[in-house]
Amino acid sequence: MSAQNSAGIQTLLDAEREAQKIVQKGNTDANPPDRTKRVKDARSEAQKEIEEYRKQKEEEFKKFETEHTSGNKKAEEDADKETEEKLQEIKALKDKAGKKVVEDLLKAVTDVQPVVPDRVEQPVS
Repeated sequence: MSAQNSAGIQTLLDAEREAQKIVQKGNTDANPPDRTKRVKDARSEAQKEIEEYRKQKEEEFKKFETEHTSGNKKAEEDADKETEEKLQEIKALKDKAGKKVVEDLLKAVTDVQPVVPDRVEQPVS
């Protein structure tokens, strides 16, 4: 029985070695050495996609901004034009009547004519 036992033990050891090889091969296939490289590649690919998406959204925003600020530019130009017209009117009025206004103000300040009121009440003590 000893020869039979040693043949059985040898068969079991061979089977165990074969099983270890299969398990080791399975681990190598499931977790290959270049896994970290694939993870890095996946990250860089994701980063590229993020950058492309960001650029696309920035372009959409710039287009939206351009479309919606053109109305503001028109309103700003109209306001500037209206302001300039009002300034021209004020300058024309100053040139036309400015000297007279200054003369009237100086005359009112320097030509004092005191007037006694009709009825003066005595202060009550």
